[in-house]
Amino acid sequence: MPPRGLFVTLEGGEGAGKSVQARALARRLEEHRLPHLLTYEPGGTELGLRLRELLMDPAIELSPWGELFLFAADRAQHVGEVIAPALAEGKVVVCERFNDSTIAYQGYGRGLPLEQVRQVCRAAAANVVPDLTFLLDVPPDVGLARKTGDDDRFRYQALDFHQRVRQGYLALAREEPARIVVVDATLPVAEVTEALWERLQALLLARP
Repeated sequence: MPPRGLFVTLEGGEGAGKSVQARALARRLEEHRLPHLLTYEPGGTELGLRLRELLMDPAIELSPWGELFLFAADRAQHVGEVIAPALAEGKVVVCERFNDSTIAYQGYGRGLPLEQVRQVCRAAAANVVPDLTFLLDVPPDVGLARKTGDDDRFRYQALDFHQRVRQGYLALAREEPARIVVVDATLPVAEVTEALWERLQALLLARP
Protein backbone atom coordinates (compact mmCIF):
# COMPACT_ATOMS: atom_id res chain seq x y z
CA MET A 1 0.00 0.00 0.00
CA PRO A 2 1.22 3.54 -0.72
CA PRO A 3 1.93 5.70 2.34
CA ARG A 4 -0.85 7.93 3.61
CA GLY A 5 -0.64 11.35 2.06
CA LEU A 6 -0.42 14.69 3.83
CA PHE A 7 -3.54 16.70 4.67
CA VAL A 8 -3.00 20.48 4.73
CA THR A 9 -5.78 22.98 5.40
CA LEU A 10 -5.96 26.75 5.13
CA GLU A 11 -8.18 28.60 7.54
CA GLY A 12 -9.09 32.19 8.32
CA GLY A 13 -11.84 34.75 8.27
CA GLU A 14 -13.30 36.60 5.32
CA GLY A 15 -10.72 38.09 2.98
CA ALA A 16 -7.77 36.34 4.60
CA GLY A 17 -6.41 35.14 1.26
CA LYS A 18 -7.05 31.41 1.59
CA SER A 19 -7.76 30.81 -2.10
CA VAL A 20 -4.69 32.75 -3.24
CA GLN A 21 -2.39 30.89 -0.87
CA ALA A 22 -3.93 27.48 -1.57
CA ARG A 23 -3.27 27.95 -5.29
CA ALA A 24 0.26 29.14 -4.55
CA LEU A 25 1.00 26.03 -2.50
CA ALA A 26 -0.43 23.84 -5.25
CA ARG A 27 1.91 25.52 -7.76
CA ARG A 28 4.91 24.84 -5.51
CA LEU A 29 3.91 21.19 -5.17
CA GLU A 30 3.54 20.99 -8.95
CA GLU A 31 6.99 22.51 -9.44
CA HIS A 32 8.46 19.86 -7.15
CA ARG A 33 6.50 17.13 -8.94
CA LEU A 34 4.74 16.07 -5.78
CA PRO A 35 1.36 14.35 -6.28
CA HIS A 36 -1.28 16.63 -4.84
CA LEU A 37 -4.92 17.66 -4.86
CA LEU A 38 -6.30 21.18 -4.43
CA THR A 39 -9.85 21.35 -3.08
CA TYR A 40 -12.13 23.51 -0.96
CA GLU A 41 -15.22 23.66 1.25
CA PRO A 42 -18.07 24.04 0.85
CA GLY A 43 -18.39 22.83 -2.72
CA GLY A 44 -15.64 20.29 -3.32
CA THR A 45 -18.08 17.75 -4.80
CA GLU A 46 -21.15 17.88 -7.04
CA LEU A 47 -23.38 17.61 -3.97
CA GLY A 48 -21.21 20.19 -2.23
CA LEU A 49 -21.76 22.71 -5.02
CA ARG A 50 -25.50 22.45 -4.56
CA LEU A 51 -25.17 22.79 -0.79
CA ARG A 52 -22.87 25.77 -1.29
CA GLU A 53 -25.61 27.59 -3.19
CA LEU A 54 -27.90 27.21 -0.20
CA LEU A 55 -25.24 28.08 2.34
CA MET A 56 -24.02 31.21 0.60
CA ASP A 57 -27.40 32.60 -0.49
CA PRO A 58 -28.20 35.55 1.83
CA ALA A 59 -31.83 35.42 0.71
CA ILE A 60 -32.34 32.03 2.37
CA GLU A 61 -32.87 32.14 6.11
CA LEU A 62 -30.95 29.41 7.89
CA SER A 63 -30.98 28.65 11.58
CA PRO A 64 -27.52 28.20 13.13
CA TRP A 65 -28.22 24.49 13.52
CA GLY A 66 -29.42 24.19 9.93
CA GLU A 67 -26.26 25.96 8.78
CA LEU A 68 -24.12 23.59 10.84
CA PHE A 69 -25.68 20.45 9.44
CA LEU A 70 -25.47 21.65 5.83
CA PHE A 71 -21.75 22.25 6.30
CA ALA A 72 -21.50 18.81 7.90
CA ALA A 73 -23.25 17.18 4.95
CA ASP A 74 -20.87 18.91 2.56
CA ARG A 75 -17.87 17.72 4.60
CA ALA A 76 -19.04 14.13 4.90
CA GLN A 77 -19.43 13.88 1.12
CA HIS A 78 -16.15 15.69 0.53
CA VAL A 79 -14.14 13.43 2.82
CA GLY A 80 -15.63 10.22 1.47
CA GLU A 81 -15.53 11.14 -2.20
CA VAL A 82 -12.41 13.31 -2.49
CA ILE A 83 -10.15 13.74 0.53
CA ALA A 84 -9.85 10.21 1.93
CA PRO A 85 -9.22 8.58 -1.48
CA ALA A 86 -6.52 11.15 -2.31
CA LEU A 87 -4.79 10.60 1.02
CA ALA A 88 -4.96 6.84 0.48
CA GLU A 89 -3.13 7.39 -2.82
CA GLY A 90 -0.35 9.23 -0.99
CA LYS A 91 -1.18 12.70 -2.29
CA VAL A 92 -0.70 16.01 -0.54
CA VAL A 93 -4.23 17.35 -0.14
CA VAL A 94 -4.49 21.15 0.14
CA CYS A 95 -7.96 22.19 1.27
CA GLU A 96 -9.50 25.60 1.88
CA ARG A 97 -11.48 25.29 5.11
CA PHE A 98 -12.29 22.20 7.16
CA ASN A 99 -13.49 21.46 10.70
CA ASP A 100 -11.78 24.50 12.22
CA SER A 101 -13.97 26.77 10.09
CA THR A 102 -17.11 25.16 11.42
CA ILE A 103 -15.98 25.42 15.02
CA ALA A 104 -14.97 29.06 14.55
CA TYR A 105 -18.04 30.18 12.57
CA GLN A 106 -20.88 28.09 13.92
CA GLY A 107 -19.42 27.55 17.40
CA TYR A 108 -17.75 30.81 18.34
CA GLY A 109 -19.50 33.01 15.76
CA ARG A 110 -23.07 31.69 15.99
CA GLY A 111 -22.79 30.66 19.62
CA LEU A 112 -23.71 26.99 19.25
CA PRO A 113 -22.44 24.70 22.03
CA LEU A 114 -18.78 24.05 21.21
CA GLU A 115 -18.67 20.41 22.26
CA GLN A 116 -21.72 19.57 20.17
CA VAL A 117 -20.23 21.38 17.18
CA ARG A 118 -17.00 19.42 17.65
CA GLN A 119 -18.92 16.14 17.80
CA VAL A 120 -20.72 16.93 14.55
CA CYS A 121 -17.40 17.87 12.93
CA ARG A 122 -15.67 14.67 14.01
CA ALA A 123 -18.54 12.55 12.70
CA ALA A 124 -18.76 14.40 9.38
CA ALA A 125 -15.01 14.15 8.83
CA ALA A 126 -14.93 10.46 9.76
CA ASN A 127 -12.20 11.42 12.26
CA VAL A 128 -9.91 12.68 9.48
CA VAL A 129 -7.70 15.40 10.99
CA PRO A 130 -5.35 17.74 9.10
CA ASP A 131 -1.63 17.14 9.55
CA LEU A 132 -0.96 20.86 9.19
CA THR A 133 -3.27 23.86 9.29
CA PHE A 134 -2.33 27.40 8.29
CA LEU A 135 -4.43 30.03 10.02
CA LEU A 136 -4.25 33.18 7.92
CA ASP A 137 -4.93 35.80 10.55
CA VAL A 138 -6.25 39.21 9.56
CA PRO A 139 -8.31 41.80 11.47
CA PRO A 140 -11.95 41.42 10.41
CA ASP A 141 -12.31 44.99 9.16
CA VAL A 142 -9.26 44.56 6.93
CA GLY A 143 -10.44 41.22 5.59
CA LEU A 144 -13.96 42.41 4.87
CA ALA A 145 -12.60 45.44 3.00
CA ARG A 146 -10.74 43.04 0.69
CA LYS A 147 -13.92 41.18 -0.27
CA THR A 148 -15.10 42.31 -3.68
CA GLY A 149 -17.62 40.64 -5.93
CA ASP A 150 -18.61 37.97 -3.42
CA ASP A 151 -22.24 37.85 -2.40
CA ASP A 152 -22.69 35.48 0.51
CA ARG A 153 -24.42 35.50 3.86
CA PHE A 154 -21.24 35.82 5.90
CA ARG A 155 -20.04 39.10 4.52
CA TYR A 156 -23.31 40.68 5.73
CA GLN A 157 -22.81 39.61 9.34
CA ALA A 158 -22.07 42.31 11.92
CA LEU A 159 -18.44 43.08 12.67
CA ASP A 160 -18.71 41.56 16.15
CA PHE A 161 -19.63 38.22 14.54
CA HIS A 162 -16.40 38.26 12.56
CA GLN A 163 -14.47 39.29 15.65
CA ARG A 164 -15.86 36.26 17.51
CA VAL A 165 -14.84 34.05 14.60
CA ARG A 166 -11.31 35.43 14.71
CA GLN A 167 -11.05 34.92 18.45
CA GLY A 168 -12.36 31.39 17.97
CA TYR A 169 -9.66 30.62 15.44
CA LEU A 170 -6.98 32.01 17.73
CA ALA A 171 -8.34 29.93 20.62
CA LEU A 172 -8.10 26.81 18.46
CA ALA A 173 -4.51 27.71 17.58
CA ARG A 174 -3.65 27.97 21.26
CA GLU A 175 -5.22 24.55 21.85
CA GLU A 176 -3.24 22.86 19.05
CA PRO A 177 -0.02 24.79 18.43
CA ALA A 178 1.68 21.74 16.91
CA ARG A 179 -0.90 21.55 14.12
CA ILE A 180 -2.13 25.11 13.64
CA VAL A 181 0.39 27.68 12.43
CA VAL A 182 -0.76 31.28 12.74
CA VAL A 183 0.44 33.48 9.88
CA ASP A 184 0.05 37.25 9.64
CA ALA A 185 -2.11 37.60 6.53
CA THR A 186 -1.67 41.40 6.42
CA LEU A 187 1.85 40.84 5.07
CA PRO A 188 2.48 40.97 1.30
CA VAL A 189 1.11 37.94 -0.52
CA ALA A 190 4.55 36.71 -1.60
CA GLU A 191 5.85 36.84 1.98
CA VAL A 192 2.89 34.83 3.22
CA THR A 193 3.44 32.25 0.49
CA GLU A 194 7.10 31.86 1.43
CA ALA A 195 6.23 31.39 5.11
CA LEU A 196 3.66 28.73 4.28
CA TRP A 197 5.89 26.89 1.83
CA GLU A 198 8.83 26.89 4.24
CA ARG A 199 6.72 25.23 6.93
CA LEU A 200 5.12 22.75 4.52
CA GLN A 201 8.43 21.85 2.94
CA ALA A 202 9.94 21.16 6.37
CA LEU A 203 7.07 18.80 7.15
CA LEU A 204 7.44 17.05 3.80
CA LEU A 205 11.17 16.54 4.33
CA ALA A 206 10.59 15.14 7.80
CA ARG A 207 8.27 12.41 6.53
CA PRO A 208 9.58 9.02 5.37
